[in-house]
Amino acid sequence: MKNIAIFASGSGTNAENIGRYFSNSETIKVAVVLSNNRNVGVHDRVNKLGIPSYVFSREEFVQGTPVLAKLAEYNVDFIVLAGFMNKISDTLLKAFPCKIINIHPALLPKHGGKGMFGMHVHEAVVAAKEKESGITIHYVNENYDEGATIFQAKCTVLPTDTPEEVATKVHALEYAHYPHVIEEVLAKH
Repeated sequence: MKNIAIFASGSGTNAENIGRYFSNSETIKVAVVLSNNRNVGVHDRVNKLGIPSYVFSREEFVQGTPVLAKLAEYNVDFIVLAGFMNKISDTLLKAFPCKIINIHPALLPKHGGKGMFGMHVHEAVVAAKEKESGITIHYVNENYDEGATIFQAKCTVLPTDTPEEVATKVHALEYAHYPHVIEEVLAKH
């Protein structure tokens, strides 16, 4: 059994989707969800699935040791970022080399980097008059959105699409693909 930790900062729809996907798996378990924000929906969503969640402070995250201790407590083998807004520390990168993945709501390398998350990305896609957008699932390294690409899926962006409409299309791709890609990546580790 491989145990994964999900790091999330927001409402937790992707974390919930991943938790549901692996709820009956005999090989992969969502062991714990960690967040930098106490007042977000991810906690209620995953707790309803029987997945424990914990909040860490900025200091604990930067220092790294308290987060590593929590991951060790749950025998975590792999980390999945699902709407997590903090840059991953060197401490975590060294402890989990090539074992942290992220999903970005655009086709990297376009519309990535610091500050490019959520609606900021979809607004940038529409402003650039892109004809397509999508998701990029990638390994995490020391730079925002620059780790090796694992998988991309595309959707059409119409000239009349609003950022909200693009977001809806991208979310559908996230829900459809992220759990499967996690499963495929873990099968190789």
